[in-house]
Amino acid sequence: MGNDNRRHVVPNEDGGWDVKAPGASRASAHTGTQAEAEARAKEIVRNAGGGEVVIHGRDGLIRDSDTVAPGNDPNPPRDKKH
Repeated sequence: MGNDNRRHVVPNEDGGWDVKAPGASRASAHTGTQAEAEARAKEIVRNAGGGEVVIHGRDGLIRDSDTVAPGNDPNPPRDKKH
């Protein structure tokens, strides 16, 4: 099914935020803030050829996701034609 390069930004139970691949037991990266973790996740995905970054809130629930080029955005923005 092509490139399934994903990283999740999740809260770390000891504080800070982790960047994890799906099913991984260890984090790819650990940062102090969610914004830093999101930036690092996007860098990792971009360097691997693009894919999805999924951002979780402090409650662990998904709150956002972002496609990193040249990934395949499942919900691309619509062209605004007037």
